Amino acid sequence: MDRLISNLNIALDAILANTIRSILTALGIIFGVAAVITMLAIGRGAQVEILRQIELVGVNNIEIKPVVEQKDELISEEINPLAEKKRFSKGLDLEDARGIEKILPTIKAISPEVVFDTYVISGGRRRSAKLVGVENAFFEVANIHLRRGQFFSSQHLEGKEAVCIIGSGMAKKLFPGENVLGKQIKVGKQWLSIIGVTSGVAISQKAQENLGIRDYNMDIYTPITTLLSRYRNRAKLREENGRDDDEEESKKVLNYHQLDRLLIQVEESDFLASTAEVIARYLERNHNQVVDFEIIIPQQLLEQQQRTKDIFNLVLSAIAGISLLVGGIGIMNIMLASVLERTKEIGTRLAIGAKKQDIIQQFLFEALLISLSGGLIGIALGVLASFLVSEFAEIETIVSPLSILISFGVASATGLVFGLSPARKAAEKNPVESLRYE
Repeated sequence: MDRLISNLNIALDAILANTIRSILTALGIIFGVAAVITMLAIGRGAQVEILRQIELVGVNNIEIKPVVEQKDELISEEINPLAEKKRFSKGLDLEDARGIEKILPTIKAISPEVVFDTYVISGGRRRSAKLVGVENAFFEVANIHLRRGQFFSSQHLEGKEAVCIIGSGMAKKLFPGENVLGKQIKVGKQWLSIIGVTSGVAISQKAQENLGIRDYNMDIYTPITTLLSRYRNRAKLREENGRDDDEEESKKVLNYHQLDRLLIQVEESDFLASTAEVIARYLERNHNQVVDFEIIIPQQLLEQQQRTKDIFNLVLSAIAGISLLVGGIGIMNIMLASVLERTKEIGTRLAIGAKKQDIIQQFLFEALLISLSGGLIGIALGVLASFLVSEFAEIETIVSPLSILISFGVASATGLVFGLSPARKAAEKNPVESLRYE
C-alpha cells in the first residue's frame, strides 16, 4: 500500500509540474463528457415530453377530422358528357358516431365534439372563449379529470338543463379564489350553470402546435345536445343552404359538417390500424363515396416523432463519443511524449530499486488523474450546459444520475485504456540506456 501511495504522489507531482499541458490534455475528456451528459439530458427531456403528449391525446386513440373544402372540380357535362355528376355528402355528424360505435366491437369509447367560438360574461367581465359540445366519454378519452363537481347526468345529456363544466384556467380567470359550483355564466346569449371544474392539464406550447391540441384549461364544456339545440347546428344550415336558389350563394364554401372532431378510443393498440381502415370504409360509404374526412392516429405520429428524436440523439451521442475517443488519443500521445522526455527519470528510479510494476503504476496514475479530473470538470460543464439549453433554447432537459455515472465511468476507462500502452513502454526501458539518455 505504501508503494502504491508513493507512486500516486509521484504521478500527482508530475501533473502539477506540467499544469498547462495536463489541462490541455484533459480538454478532450472535458468536452466529451460534457457533450454526453448534455445529449442524454436532451434525449431524456424529449422522451418525457413525448409521454406527456401521449397522455394528452389519450392512449390508443383515433381522431377523425372533417375536410371542409374539396379541391377537385368536375368538368361540365356540356364539355364532357361522360363526366360524373358531383356527389354530395351529409358530412361528419352524430349519426356517423352512433353507427361506428354500433358496428365495431374493438371500440372502448367514442366522443363526438363540436367547438363554438363565442364569448363569456361573468361578474362584469367579458372574454373570448371556446364552448365545446361533448359527452362524458370525452373526459375519459382525453384523460381529463374533475377537480370538483360532477359529470353530465342523463338529464343534462338530453338537453333538458343548460349546464357546463369549465376548465381550471377559465375558473381562475372568471372567479379567482371563489367556489364556482352552482354559479351561472353567460356564454354567448345563453346562461349556463356550472356543475364541475376540471383539473389542470399541463399542455406545453410545443404540444399544442405539434398535435393541434387546444388549451383544455380554458375551455367551457356543455352537453353536445345543448350546443346543437341552443347555439349552432351546421346540419340545419346545410339543409337551408341546399334549398337556396341563389347560384352565387351555393358556390360559397360552407362547412356542412355537424361535428368538428370525432375521437375514438380502441381497446388495444394492435387494433388501431385495422379499426381505422374499417372506419374509413364505413364513412366513405355513408358519405356517398365522398372522402370529406381525415383519419389521424396520434400515437403513430408520436412514435414517429420519438424515432426521429432517438436518431438525432444517437447521432449527437456518437459525436460526443468521438470527442471522448479523441481525448483518449490525446492522453496517450502526451503520455508517450512524457515517457520519452522523462527517460532519465525512469532509469534513475529503476536503478535505485523501483520495479517495473512501480513505473507502470506511476504512468497509469498520471493518465487516470488527468482523465478523472477532466471527467469531473466535464460533468459540471455538462450539467451547466443542460441548464442553459433548457433556459434559453426552451428545450426540456433532464440530467439523470445514470448519465453522470456513465460519463464518469467512460472517462475512467478512457484514462485506463489509453494510459496502459505508454506505461508499459516506460516500464520496458533498460535502466542503463535510460541513464545515458540525453
